[in-house]
Amino acid sequence: MTAVPYFALVASALALLLAYYFAKTVLKADEGTDLMKEIGQAIREGAMAFLRREYQWVSAFVALMFVLLLIVPIEGRPSASFAYLMGAVLSSIAGFVGMRIATAANTRTANAAREGAAQALPLAFKGGAVMGFTVAGLALLGISFNYLLWVTWLGVDSAFQVVAAFGLGASSIALFARIGGGIYTKAADVGGDLVGKVEAGIPEDDPRNPATIADAVGDNVGDVAGMGADLFESYAGSVVAPIVLVSLLLSGVFIEGDKLQVFGDYESLLMYPILIGALGMIASIVGALLTRGKEGQSLSTQLHTGQYIAMGLTVIFTILGTQWLFGGASAADGSDIVQKPIFLSLTIIVGLLGGWGIGFVSEYFTSEHYKPVKGIAAQSDTGAATVTIEGIAQGKLSTLPSVVLVVTMIGLSYWLGGAAFGEAGDAIGLYGVSLAAIGMLAVTGVIVAVDAYGPIADNAGGIAEMAELPPEVREVTDSLDALGNTTAAVAKGFAVGSAAVTALALFKSFSLTAGISVLDINDTAVTIGLFLGAMTPFIFAAMTMSSVGRAAQAMIVEVRRQFAEIPGLREGQAGVKPDSRRCVDISTQAALREMLLPGGLAIVLPLAIGFIDVNALGGFLAGAVVTGFLLAIYMANSGGAWDNAKKYIEAGAHGGKGTDAHAAAVVGDTIGDPFKDTSGPAMNILIKVMTIVSLVFVPAFI
Repeated sequence: MTAVPYFALVASALALLLAYYFAKTVLKADEGTDLMKEIGQAIREGAMAFLRREYQWVSAFVALMFVLLLIVPIEGRPSASFAYLMGAVLSSIAGFVGMRIATAANTRTANAAREGAAQALPLAFKGGAVMGFTVAGLALLGISFNYLLWVTWLGVDSAFQVVAAFGLGASSIALFARIGGGIYTKAADVGGDLVGKVEAGIPEDDPRNPATIADAVGDNVGDVAGMGADLFESYAGSVVAPIVLVSLLLSGVFIEGDKLQVFGDYESLLMYPILIGALGMIASIVGALLTRGKEGQSLSTQLHTGQYIAMGLTVIFTILGTQWLFGGASAADGSDIVQKPIFLSLTIIVGLLGGWGIGFVSEYFTSEHYKPVKGIAAQSDTGAATVTIEGIAQGKLSTLPSVVLVVTMIGLSYWLGGAAFGEAGDAIGLYGVSLAAIGMLAVTGVIVAVDAYGPIADNAGGIAEMAELPPEVREVTDSLDALGNTTAAVAKGFAVGSAAVTALALFKSFSLTAGISVLDINDTAVTIGLFLGAMTPFIFAAMTMSSVGRAAQAMIVEVRRQFAEIPGLREGQAGVKPDSRRCVDISTQAALREMLLPGGLAIVLPLAIGFIDVNALGGFLAGAVVTGFLLAIYMANSGGAWDNAKKYIEAGAHGGKGTDAHAAAVVGDTIGDPFKDTSGPAMNILIKVMTIVSLVFVPAFI
């Protein structure tokens, strides 16, 4: 049993070795023509420059939180400060490494597309897999090392609160990376599309458009570094939540009737989440190695093969690993701690299937192969207004099956958690719910790999256009890109679904620590908190969308200026080039400036409310989790549907490019850009950050 954290260290090391192997494979591939290399270098320099500047800004916030954790009277000082710093640093490293390889894979994928999709797809996947296994490997490494350091080796007081601080560090980086990257990418995308496609009538990614390089940079800082940081903290949070919860169950600080009556070899309950993380990592490695390009097979099938293999192996490994871990674990009275280990296995499987189900819902509502996107495209025949209305309607409708899946998963895993122990306490059942969140993210390596594949494919298409490669190359990259939009929606589905379940487990830990057994809605403080919490995701969404709007407005003005003032630019005169650096600078400055207020909101609000009334904070978190989850699903799916409706038309439906229907779809797509890539994805981080901040600082509130 004590070998579990060491096994997790080995699994994380294997994941990092796989990331290194894939990185070497990508870097060995041919970058293509000199012009392709020049374009790729410009994208890479812009992306890495932004990431360095973003980390400089965020480091000031991290330093402030580090000091706050030192001086505020919480449990686990000063160890919690260092655990927090470790989470922030590892998350930053994951983003940096993933960005570096993604910006190297884009030119190589474009060049491979000259030979066909079967050659380009595995290269783009390997580029994404570097991010995936760096994220998963460093997250598991950090969690297992923190467990060994604070719990096993040093045995510090309130060790599990210290482990929770590691999750807070990861969440802090993720929040700012998601907001900043989302604002950057959508400022360039919206500004470039509206002036280039609609006003100037030039193709997407046309080299004449000054915003094209900034748009390509934005794909990486938003959808690679941003999503990577998002799933880093999601993965870390999903493993930390049940560890903290079960430590509280065994501490005796809450009502006796809700207490787990085992005081023997209970460490197996703490080790179990780490074991599942390690087993899922091994399964993900196998799945990634079996993802290959094949002629004559659909791109979707090829890309999802590794994910399905990883999921299947995770089921098998979980059943065997659970039986091994709990086979000899006994309570103080000699009875088995877990009377029916198979039920704990089933909580993981329920979470895994629930994550896949939410991902499929996202795919259904965002893929051009299904009715919702085709319906949005059909509305383009009557203008942008009807496109917008239908996109909003489909996004809101997508919350129905998503919520049904989540509540079914919560109900099943709650029952299974209680059944595993032979009793039905609330906290015991919620241990099962928290395990389901791990199941959803057990195959994080391949989830992130499939997601990060998308921006690499998108960049490859832009490079093909800017480098003036033959039209058939762009057709290949467009097919890869359309699939990438769907896989991104699937990854967002996994992230937001796990956020809701993880936040529930963290909320229970917060309640136990705060001594809150019931949130009474008749209590005025709770009611006030509930309304404030329900409001916060809407305010957060409004702030981030307004930030995109302001940044996009500055981008539109600049692109128009260059078309008007640079002779021969609009006409494509030989030797005339746009000032792309100016557009990159506009996006960079806007993202760094605009990310601070909404990011700070997630930290300041729970602290302010908690110091006033801890019951009000409980109501606040309850309201925020519910509305935040619904908004995240709605916005992500609406945005993805609008995007693929535009691509569906560009592929030839409803008259194709250059028609009024296409112009209407472009407007819908630009509205959806901040929905799916800024506000929506950041929402799931928001609800977890507020919950984990409340958990870490609750000793100071009471």
